[in-house]
Amino acid sequence: MVALATLLVMTGAGLATLGALHRAATPDPSVPTVLPHASGRVPPQHALSRYHVRWYTASVVFLAFDVEMLFMYPWAVVVADLGAGAVVEMFVFLAVLLAAVAWARREGAFGWA
Repeated sequence: MVALATLLVMTGAGLATLGALHRAATPDPSVPTVLPHASGRVPPQHALSRYHVRWYTASVVFLAFDVEMLFMYPWAVVVADLGAGAVVEMFVFLAVLLAAVAWARREGAFGWA
Protein backbone atom coordinates (compact mmCIF):
# COMPACT_ATOMS: atom_id res chain seq x y z
CA MET A 1 0.00 0.00 0.00
CA VAL A 2 2.88 2.33 0.78
CA ALA A 3 4.41 1.62 -2.63
CA LEU A 4 1.16 2.55 -4.37
CA ALA A 5 0.88 5.80 -2.40
CA THR A 6 4.51 6.62 -3.21
CA LEU A 7 3.87 5.92 -6.90
CA LEU A 8 0.82 8.18 -6.91
CA VAL A 9 2.67 10.99 -5.14
CA MET A 10 5.63 10.71 -7.53
CA THR A 11 3.30 10.69 -10.54
CA GLY A 12 1.45 13.75 -9.24
CA ALA A 13 4.73 15.58 -8.59
CA GLY A 14 5.94 14.72 -12.09
CA LEU A 15 2.72 15.96 -13.67
CA ALA A 16 2.84 19.16 -11.64
CA THR A 17 6.44 19.72 -12.72
CA LEU A 18 5.54 19.15 -16.37
CA GLY A 19 2.63 21.57 -16.08
CA ALA A 20 4.84 24.24 -14.51
CA LEU A 21 7.50 23.76 -17.20
CA HIS A 22 4.84 24.02 -19.90
CA ARG A 23 3.55 27.29 -18.47
CA ALA A 24 7.07 28.67 -18.15
CA ALA A 25 8.11 27.68 -21.69
CA THR A 26 4.96 28.73 -23.54
CA PRO A 27 5.35 32.13 -25.19
CA ASP A 28 2.97 34.89 -24.21
CA PRO A 29 0.20 35.02 -26.87
CA SER A 30 -0.17 38.79 -26.42
CA VAL A 31 3.37 39.43 -27.72
CA PRO A 32 3.27 40.11 -31.47
CA THR A 33 5.40 37.61 -33.38
CA VAL A 34 5.73 39.50 -36.66
CA LEU A 35 7.63 42.53 -35.40
CA PRO A 36 11.40 42.91 -35.91
CA HIS A 37 13.54 40.93 -33.54
CA ALA A 38 17.11 41.63 -32.43
CA SER A 39 18.43 43.58 -35.41
CA GLY A 40 15.48 45.96 -35.70
CA ARG A 41 14.89 45.15 -39.37
CA VAL A 42 11.60 43.83 -40.62
CA PRO A 43 12.12 40.22 -41.78
CA PRO A 44 11.50 39.72 -45.51
CA GLN A 45 9.62 36.47 -44.90
CA HIS A 46 8.14 34.41 -42.12
CA ALA A 47 10.65 32.58 -39.96
CA LEU A 48 9.16 29.17 -40.71
CA SER A 49 9.28 29.60 -44.48
CA ARG A 50 12.98 30.40 -44.87
CA TYR A 51 14.23 27.04 -46.03
CA HIS A 52 13.36 25.32 -49.25
CA VAL A 53 12.20 21.72 -49.00
CA ARG A 54 15.32 20.49 -50.85
CA TRP A 55 17.39 21.30 -47.75
CA TYR A 56 15.41 18.76 -45.76
CA THR A 57 16.12 16.09 -48.37
CA ALA A 58 19.81 16.95 -48.29
CA SER A 59 19.71 16.73 -44.50
CA VAL A 60 18.28 13.22 -44.68
CA VAL A 61 21.03 12.19 -47.10
CA PHE A 62 23.63 13.65 -44.72
CA LEU A 63 22.09 11.73 -41.82
CA ALA A 64 22.24 8.52 -43.84
CA PHE A 65 25.98 8.97 -44.32
CA ASP A 66 26.40 9.98 -40.69
CA VAL A 67 24.67 6.81 -39.52
CA GLU A 68 26.82 4.84 -41.95
CA MET A 69 29.92 6.14 -40.19
CA LEU A 70 28.43 5.25 -36.81
CA PHE A 71 28.03 1.71 -38.09
CA MET A 72 31.45 1.47 -39.73
CA TYR A 73 33.64 2.52 -36.79
CA PRO A 74 32.75 -0.39 -34.50
CA TRP A 75 32.75 -2.70 -37.51
CA ALA A 76 36.35 -1.71 -38.30
CA VAL A 77 37.39 -2.67 -34.78
CA VAL A 78 35.98 -6.21 -34.95
CA VAL A 79 36.25 -7.04 -38.67
CA ALA A 80 39.44 -9.07 -38.20
CA ASP A 81 37.74 -11.23 -35.58
CA LEU A 82 34.56 -11.76 -37.60
CA GLY A 83 36.19 -12.74 -40.88
CA ALA A 84 35.03 -12.57 -44.47
CA GLY A 85 31.33 -12.66 -43.58
CA ALA A 86 31.62 -9.25 -41.96
CA VAL A 87 33.23 -7.83 -45.10
CA VAL A 88 30.39 -9.19 -47.24
CA GLU A 89 27.81 -7.71 -44.86
CA MET A 90 29.51 -4.31 -45.06
CA PHE A 91 29.49 -4.38 -48.84
CA VAL A 92 25.78 -5.26 -48.80
CA PHE A 93 25.20 -2.35 -46.42
CA LEU A 94 27.16 0.00 -48.69
CA ALA A 95 25.20 -1.25 -51.71
CA VAL A 96 21.95 -0.36 -49.97
CA LEU A 97 23.31 3.11 -49.20
CA LEU A 98 24.46 3.50 -52.79
CA ALA A 99 20.96 2.62 -53.96
CA ALA A 100 19.59 5.29 -51.61
CA VAL A 101 22.02 7.86 -53.00
CA ALA A 102 21.05 6.91 -56.56
CA TRP A 103 17.39 7.39 -55.66
CA ALA A 104 18.12 10.76 -54.02
CA ARG A 105 20.04 11.87 -57.10
CA ARG A 106 17.17 10.79 -59.35
CA GLU A 107 14.73 12.75 -57.17
CA GLY A 108 16.94 15.85 -57.47
CA ALA A 109 18.18 16.03 -53.88
CA PHE A 110 21.63 17.08 -55.06
CA GLY A 111 20.47 19.78 -57.47
CA TRP A 112 21.16 23.09 -55.73
CA ALA A 113 20.06 25.43 -58.49
